Amino acid sequence: MYLITVCGNLLIILVTISDSHLHTPMYFFLSNLSFADICFTSTTIPKMLVNIQTQSKVITYAGCITQMYFFIVFASLDDFLLSVMAYDRYVAICHPLNYMVIMNSCLCGKLVLASWIITVLYSLIHSLMALQLSFCTHVEIPHFFCELNQIVHLACSDTFLNDIVIYFAFVLLGGGPLIGIFYSYCKIVSSIRAMSSAQGKYKAFSTCASHLSIVSLFYCTSMGVYLSAGATHSSHSRSTASVIYMMVTPMLNPFIYSLRNKDIKRALKIVFGVKLWKDSLAWG
Repeated sequence: MYLITVCGNLLIILVTISDSHLHTPMYFFLSNLSFADICFTSTTIPKMLVNIQTQSKVITYAGCITQMYFFIVFASLDDFLLSVMAYDRYVAICHPLNYMVIMNSCLCGKLVLASWIITVLYSLIHSLMALQLSFCTHVEIPHFFCELNQIVHLACSDTFLNDIVIYFAFVLLGGGPLIGIFYSYCKIVSSIRAMSSAQGKYKAFSTCASHLSIVSLFYCTSMGVYLSAGATHSSHSRSTASVIYMMVTPMLNPFIYSLRNKDIKRALKIVFGVKLWKDSLAWG
């Protein structure tokens, strides 16, 4: 699953870079999402696979904090990029004539850069606050990676301030993008309903179908992690839900965007067609 995730998302990045027809805001955001998904899974899964192979579950303190930092960065980045992509779809459907003017390269770059800056600072705050905590000599994390909540609750010192920051940041930075996505799709649905042509409605909806599928997967699996954790209080159930959350959605993203996307299919045929033609020419 990890190899499929990495190869599939790398392929999306490759075709969006190599095909000039895909140099549009939607595919620019998609390639950034694919990169974030690769990094997101790579922060935890390789270490888990090494642990399984070596039968050793030890991680250093520095390694644990580093893993926690990058996990928060790329999980939050996924959230923000999905919100940015929802805004892109809103402009494309609700303001089609001004789409290229509004979603110019400068704005697209600023949106992605802002997402990176916010998530890096957000993760840095949590990591620096975690560094201030004191831990006992032997600490066993009931998870397969260093999750923020688990680290904070295992500390021997007072964690009241950490808990306040975690809940406040979760509501602000977790709820903000979700509200943005919800608002964008409310406007999109309203615009689609106002269209008189059935073909126009179908075309407008089809441009959002892939993104809506990924948003549903991301939020359903992530909410499943926390709901299952709160309902069962079982470390095994929490770990199983977390694996699904961190593997299933990033793995399915390339398939969702390629199976029903004519532009991606055409770009894949061109990329592999050119490669095969070059190979046959070289062997000839």
